[in-house]
Amino acid sequence: MAETTEDQLTVNRERQRQLYGAPLGDRVRRLTTGLGISQARLARTLGISPAMLSQLVSGRRVKIGDPAVLARLMMLDQRCRAVQEPPSVRAVDALLADVARTRWHWAGARVPAPRDPGRSRGSAADALRGVAEPARLAAAAAALGPGFPELAEVLRQAACHPGSR
Repeated sequence: MAETTEDQLTVNRERQRQLYGAPLGDRVRRLTTGLGISQARLARTLGISPAMLSQLVSGRRVKIGDPAVLARLMMLDQRCRAVQEPPSVRAVDALLADVARTRWHWAGARVPAPRDPGRSRGSAADALRGVAEPARLAAAAAALGPGFPELAEVLRQAACHPGSR
């Protein structure tokens, strides 16, 4: 593989910004620093090789090809944003184990019809949590983010709160 020029890396990082809201290197550094973990440990948690994560961080690759990996990254990012203080080692271990267990399911659930059409069923985020797992909601938020930021935010809110699923 030919060496990637600095101009191409800049273009790739800008494309990541368009796709994910920030270059993946920025997101990964924020997570590894905030959790006090290595990039290799983060890669294992996400379910990709350390080499692949390194290529994404450096901008040699643009996209995360596996939707489950993207969903885990988004979930971890959302959960870490809510943390006010540096978490304990035990809390980090539990968080990473929980995120690593998240699985992607292609089969979609159907939204049940309301029993009483005149009665409110809660927020949009509540309804979304009843339809899909947090990882799917996070992946949908990432996909919709550039074109529909308002909808993506509702999906992110639904993904980052443990729900009824």
